Amino acid sequence: MSLNKNNFLIYFLLFFQTLIFTQENKSAIDSVKTESLNEVVVTGQYNPTSIKKSVHNVIVINRKQIEQVAANNLADLLNFNLNLTIIPNAQTGRSTISFFGLDAQYFNILVDNIPLVSDNGLGNNIDLTQINLDDIERIEIVEGAMGVEYGANAVSGVINIITKKSIDNDWRIQAYIQEETVSDEYEWFEKGRHIQSLSIAHNFNDKWMAKIGANRNDFAGFFNNRQGQDYYQNDGLRGYEWLPKEQLNTNALLTYRGDKFRLLYKFEYFNEQINFYDASVRANIDTQSQTSNPSATDRIFTTNRFVNNLNIDGYLNSGANYNIALSYQQQERDLNEFNYYILTEERSNETDETYQSSKVLFSKGTIGNLVKSDFYNFQLGYEARYIEGFDTQASGSVTQQDKSNKQTNLAFFGSSELSLTDKFSLRPGLRYEYNTMFKSKAMASLSARYLMNKGFELRGNVGTSYRTPNFEELYYYFVDSNHDVRGNENLNPENGFSAFVNLKKRSWFNNLSLINNLKFSYVDVSDRIDLAVVNTTPLQYQYINIDKFKLWSVSLENGLKAENLSFNLGATFQGISRINSNEANGNDNFLYNFQINTSASYFVKPWDTSFTLLLKYNGEQEQYIISGSDTDGNSTFSKATTDAYSWLDASVRKSFLNNKIDVTFGGRNLLDITNVNVSNGSTGGTHAADNSSLLLGYGRSFYLKLLYNLNF
Repeated sequence: MSLNKNNFLIYFLLFFQTLIFTQENKSAIDSVKTESLNEVVVTGQYNPTSIKKSVHNVIVINRKQIEQVAANNLADLLNFNLNLTIIPNAQTGRSTISFFGLDAQYFNILVDNIPLVSDNGLGNNIDLTQINLDDIERIEIVEGAMGVEYGANAVSGVINIITKKSIDNDWRIQAYIQEETVSDEYEWFEKGRHIQSLSIAHNFNDKWMAKIGANRNDFAGFFNNRQGQDYYQNDGLRGYEWLPKEQLNTNALLTYRGDKFRLLYKFEYFNEQINFYDASVRANIDTQSQTSNPSATDRIFTTNRFVNNLNIDGYLNSGANYNIALSYQQQERDLNEFNYYILTEERSNETDETYQSSKVLFSKGTIGNLVKSDFYNFQLGYEARYIEGFDTQASGSVTQQDKSNKQTNLAFFGSSELSLTDKFSLRPGLRYEYNTMFKSKAMASLSARYLMNKGFELRGNVGTSYRTPNFEELYYYFVDSNHDVRGNENLNPENGFSAFVNLKKRSWFNNLSLINNLKFSYVDVSDRIDLAVVNTTPLQYQYINIDKFKLWSVSLENGLKAENLSFNLGATFQGISRINSNEANGNDNFLYNFQINTSASYFVKPWDTSFTLLLKYNGEQEQYIISGSDTDGNSTFSKATTDAYSWLDASVRKSFLNNKIDVTFGGRNLLDITNVNVSNGSTGGTHAADNSSLLLGYGRSFYLKLLYNLNF
């Protein structure tokens, strides 16, 4: 279902009414003011810095917000942010992000400033369901090109996940279980979502701390009128609409704090198993015995990821600070395929292969505060990446060969911060990268911050970054008697440019603080890679650099806080133009979409209970799709419109026994979204429109989380 504008207005008025009639809180404004000004961020900064002093506009999702919605992974959490859309895939189990109209290849996901490995890359195109949030302190989102700080694929921004690195007591033991329905499907083992977690942390002394943890997330799939694994009729109903998957995430952390430096080592092992049950069933009739033994070709996809991160940071006697990061990461995706006899539960023709693999060595170091000056500061750094891997799914669908490739990237970067006055500062930056596969690249940025009177803060940022071609674009190979589709090892990286201007106003009224944030954004990507016809007879397709992408947006975000109340309301209006210079009938007109998000959280102190509501409205979205061809054989295009839809979540969280026990009950997707309509008007004008649907969710679901904290 989707939500029309009238229904949305009703929900918005309910939220507004909740705000108006909330009981006035008489707490002192000082605590609210201190909290909003002193929240510390690290992404893109020389040192940990308060949000007010940060040269970048940083969006922070703190631990309290994560716990209020019982988010287990990153996909549970990010669906309510403006300019950001979660894109799920029911048949692969993956969830990725569209950020400012660009997909997950155009931004980086970092863990403590180290990019995370994916199936065929580093930092980009990562499955959000594979990132567990149990040990996360906060999440920092920076919008706009961050090429100088983080290099390739940071075209639209970065998401930096900051882990917990200390505890306040000698021991901390935390365990929880979480049970969720999947739409209206739930059983103890066979249906629903079942999560268990345990972590133990210990301070050995003032210098050493260690922690271990494990999390199991069992998603039993979504039937939605499908009949599951044991169904043997050949009517297309076998299997699941959303594939079942089970994830195991284990981690260990060891930290040492000296007088002038800190050492941190983190190990993580992640395992995921996704089960695919084929809907096409073979009867296998034995004519002599007049029996049948139906079978289907089933698959099990297994992902294993190992992460080893070492961070060393500290201060020299001169006052300069340094940070060194070393990382070895490996991720493999295995395929087990077999003929499954449904009645006898036997297997035959079983094959095993590793079809995606990535191995990464990463190192990054920075040194700053080299001069003692209130006017001038600068930072120098290096970054080195070595990536080795293959993707048989992309390159071997015909050849069945693991085409392993290697890539080395070396970068040196520097930036300086000029405090022209106490209120006005500039930060120019430059980065040079050498890559063994592509031409060397130079990236630049210029950021500015001006703290004006009466609580106004003005920030601006222009910068460049680029996106490297992915494995499929480089090495795809599918050639038979009817097809000739190939990658292109001579592709150039895509070039990205962005400009962001942000005006923020902080105000305090009696016991309330108010933050208003107006943002203007522009993103331009040239030399975009797309599949194009390179030969008509015989017909051949190849990936080439032919496209362009432009986006502009205006966003307004408003936040209100008291000691026990938090309310946010925002809206964004975007225009996106996609240009394919290879198409004679291509259209570069801007297509527009509109988003609204709002959230409200209220803490009832006598009950030790918090109430949270989250709502995001996604307006109609349009894009040009191929609808036919003209008399010369060139493709013609028409607009396809995706209907508006909304997400609504709600939760109640209560603590018992001085926060030793937390109980969280809530609902996700309360508006029961599963599919939204996609309509394509006929170019002829007299024919009926072609309609289809886009699968977005598995309907209204409810969860209950029981958490136990023991600190001593």
